Amino acid sequence: MTPSSLYLLTGASRGMGLAMARQLLQPGHTLITLSRQPSAELAQAAATAGATLDQWTQDLADAVQAAARLRQWLEAVPAGRFASATLINNAGVIPPIAPLSASGPTALVQALRVGLEAPLLLTGAFLGATGDWQVPRKVLNISSGLGRRAMASQAAYCAAKAGMDHFTRCVALDEAARPHGARVCSLAPGVIDTDMQSQLRGADPARFPDAHNFAALKDEGRLTSPEDAARRVLAWLDRKDFGEQPVADVREA
Repeated sequence: MTPSSLYLLTGASRGMGLAMARQLLQPGHTLITLSRQPSAELAQAAATAGATLDQWTQDLADAVQAAARLRQWLEAVPAGRFASATLINNAGVIPPIAPLSASGPTALVQALRVGLEAPLLLTGAFLGATGDWQVPRKVLNISSGLGRRAMASQAAYCAAKAGMDHFTRCVALDEAARPHGARVCSLAPGVIDTDMQSQLRGADPARFPDAHNFAALKDEGRLTSPEDAARRVLAWLDRKDFGEQPVADVREA
């Protein structure tokens, strides 16, 4: 059997994650998605494309279980099965938009578990289980400009993305010291026309002072479609210099 390229993608059920999954469904690719619900659309697309797709039903709020499942699966992979391996941590949660003082703990914990704890644990499981693989390995963490710029009423989301950026910097140092270390990058994908953008521009301005700025992005046509954003992100993943900047922005291309 000719070795295929392995892609592991979280948050593939909608938005840019779904668009990336569709674009990764190519002959010679094996795509495993981790989402709360499987997608009939993706299953059909995989059959049409002749690609290998395995959809794991996985609640990323239980990051310990998700990471253990991933590690166990990777450790059982026969040597030489894949020509390369890539983990894309895309899933994220935006909690109800409100100042931290008015935010409920359950929503805050959910946002941090899915947006920071899960990527960190999955990255550790991926790198640990594939450390002896003599093939190219990459970790792409989908970050946000809000991980690098503070915004009122977005403490949990901003904290999750800032944490993602910084743990990626740390992992880059770890992997640079290894003989066959993985290449890692935390990449901001730009502003995308997704459900998150709808939430932000539709928020009560009294609770979210930047609501008008997000409404302007939509009104002025400055949002990127999920499909175009996915193409730009995957193009960055394919760059020869991927990982030289552990924290980057797709708009820097």
